[in-house]
Amino acid sequence: MISHAMELLPNGVCDLAVSRYHGQLLEHGSDFVAQEVPVALVFNGISHAVMMATPADLEDFALGFGLTEGLLESRSELYGIEQCAVQEGIELHLEVSSKCESRIKERRRTLAGRTGCGLCGTDSLSLVRQKLNPVNALSIKVQSVLKAHLELQDWQTLQHLTGATHAAAWVDVSGQILRVREDVGRHNALDKLIGNLIADELNNTEGFICVTSRASFEMVQKSIFIGSPLLASVSAPTDLAIELARKHNLALAGFVRGNGLVSYTFPERF
Repeated sequence: MISHAMELLPNGVCDLAVSRYHGQLLEHGSDFVAQEVPVALVFNGISHAVMMATPADLEDFALGFGLTEGLLESRSELYGIEQCAVQEGIELHLEVSSKCESRIKERRRTLAGRTGCGLCGTDSLSLVRQKLNPVNALSIKVQSVLKAHLELQDWQTLQHLTGATHAAAWVDVSGQILRVREDVGRHNALDKLIGNLIADELNNTEGFICVTSRASFEMVQKSIFIGSPLLASVSAPTDLAIELARKHNLALAGFVRGNGLVSYTFPERF
């Protein structure tokens, strides 16, 4: 949780000179700013992706990203991670199984030579939707969800200092927060959380995920991947996210604020 008497800045925060205007009055000082750096994920020497991320909890991020993107089938396929600082940013070198390496090479062959922006074409679009098992249903009281979102503010060290990061939290059924990860990117924060849960072999079916962002398709898909019975977000979901949640038995709540929330799927579980 946040310590208000920090002697050293946490990873992901820097102190920069700024100028503040108060009406016509100019004041020079400093401010805490969230760090954002290019992070390259390299699997057995194969550069797969470069993500803009907060340079904190990067081993959790590498594992979570590898799993939720379908590159790793299990934690056992990851043998080690080496973090290397380079002039352009950070490289995460993942030593992975030969099966994982073959999977990555096949994906690169599938996408090779395609043009356009983003994921274009039938073959590319097929990579968007992963094959996922439905999650187990679990009833969670509305008050537990509201309690977690209220208390999450006290766990957001980077957000408290910079005002520029998202958080993803793992919460037990009573609303007690157990783990939190932060990042400038909402997907990154969730990948970090998932990587941490899997690395520590935490039971991921007797609790739920809270996020400080909207519930996009990707956020729902990652929550289903980890087996969370509920995803609770402070903002809104999209129609595709709702469709995916309903199909995979995930309870989805949005606009979790103050003393209320909106249930988009399975309202009988709240």
